[in-house]
Amino acid sequence: MAATGAGEEEEEVKLLGMWSSQFVARARVALNVKGVGYEFLEETFAGKSELLLKSNPVYGKMPVLIHGGRPICESMIIVQYVDEAWASRRPSILPRAPHDRALARFWAVFIDDKWIRSLFGILIARTDDAKAEATRQVVAGLQLLEEVYEREFKGRAFFGGDNIGYLDIALGCNLGWIGVISRVCDVELLDEDKTPQLVGWAERFRSDDAVRGVIPETDQFVEVAEVVRVKLRMMM
Repeated sequence: MAATGAGEEEEEVKLLGMWSSQFVARARVALNVKGVGYEFLEETFAGKSELLLKSNPVYGKMPVLIHGGRPICESMIIVQYVDEAWASRRPSILPRAPHDRALARFWAVFIDDKWIRSLFGILIARTDDAKAEATRQVVAGLQLLEEVYEREFKGRAFFGGDNIGYLDIALGCNLGWIGVISRVCDVELLDEDKTPQLVGWAERFRSDDAVRGVIPETDQFVEVAEVVRVKLRMMM
C-alpha cells in the first residue's frame, strides 16, 4: 500500500467495532500510536449495523476502518494501513528492517491462525481434558513468543523496540481476554515462572498511553465472556 498524501491524512476517520473485541482494539491502538483522531461507532451483540454490512459485505466482520469514505477491513491489514497512511507520523508500527518486519508478520499470523483458536478453546471446552489440552497449547504458544522475545528483542521495551509495534499490537490486544479466560476458566496462562519476559512486557503494554483505556479490565469482561461462550458453543 502506498502512503497517502497530506490531504488524505486529514480526511474523516471512523472505526466500526465492539469495545470487547481484541481485533477492534488492534485498530484503536494503531490509531492511537499514530495520534490519529477518529470516531468510534460502536456495534452491539444485538445485530450487525447496516453500515458494517455495507462496508464489509464479504465477511460482515469487525473492525472496519473508514478513511475518507473508503472502508478497510481485517484487523492487521488495518494496522498496516494506518502505519502507511500516516507514514509521516512517528513512531512507525511495522519494523524498518526487512528481517524484523518478516518476523513480526510471521508471529502475528501464528497468533491469529493458531494461538487465538486455542485461547477461546479453553473458554468453550466442554470437558476437563479439552480444557487442559487447549490450556497446554496456549501456554506453549506464549513460551514460543517468550523465546522469540529473548532471542530477537531482549533489552527492548517492546517487540517493536522502544515503542509499541506490529507484533505488540497483534499479541497485546488479547491481554483482556487472557485475563478473563484465566479467571472464568480457572487456569494460569501468563505465568511469572514460565514467561517472565512476557509478564513484564504485558505490564508495559497495558500502561502505554496508546493502550490505556482501550483494553478493558477483567471485571468488565466477565459478562461478555459468558455471552461469547454461549454463542461459540452454539456454532460448534
